[in-house]
Amino acid sequence: MLREATRSAKHLEMRDGYMLDDPCFITWQRENRVELDAGSQAWRAAVSGATHRGVQVQRARVFSTPASDYLRFEYEYTTSLNQPAGEDVRWLPRRRSTAIALPGNDFWLFDDETLLVLHFAGNGDWEGAEIDTRPAAIDLCREAFEAVWRQAVPHEDYSIV
Repeated sequence: MLREATRSAKHLEMRDGYMLDDPCFITWQRENRVELDAGSQAWRAAVSGATHRGVQVQRARVFSTPASDYLRFEYEYTTSLNQPAGEDVRWLPRRRSTAIALPGNDFWLFDDETLLVLHFAGNGDWEGAEIDTRPAAIDLCREAFEAVWRQAVPHEDYSIV
């Protein structure tokens, strides 16, 4: 769907861990280094292609503090992959999100009209995604993203402890 976006791609992440068996995460835990595998390289190419077409790619993360190991990995991964690809990433500690109406799931919102809802198991394993075309769901997710974005700290100005 990123390849089809023409104006914007907004991603809201609200979990403290994803797919803990991810080889990149395991390498980071063992060797304290971010390794960009083939999937990471493909993602970088997709984001770079989108940003070169003029698509604004934004990612906001709402997270608990202190940050989990996975979030510390994501922070380093963002520096190595997301930002160089052209993503604008911001961080919002969960305690600062109380007054924001947040949806129940992570999502991507493309061009403010196509909503891709992401589903994960309690342990962070991927369970699938679905497109939601309901205007109320799209409005909720757009407004939630914008509210988080306004309060969140840009990646380059935030330090994960």
